[in-house]
Amino acid sequence: MNNQPNNPLHGLSLEKILTRLVEHYGWAGLYEEVRVNCFSKDPSIKSSLKFLRKTQWARDKVEALYVQTFS
Repeated sequence: MNNQPNNPLHGLSLEKILTRLVEHYGWAGLYEEVRVNCFSKDPSIKSSLKFLRKTQWARDKVEALYVQTFS
């Protein structure tokens, strides 16, 4: 079993991370924190996940915001 005690994102899917951030910040607040258009123009979990899975720099920013917010 691969245990990662120092990884705060271990066991969390990108969908769970994004959903929790949207619940906390809302779409407008999330856009203020991470400036990507998928959070401001007709945002949805599905379209944002599609973008974040293809764009590593944006995913890194979202994951860093999650760690900063909830750790």
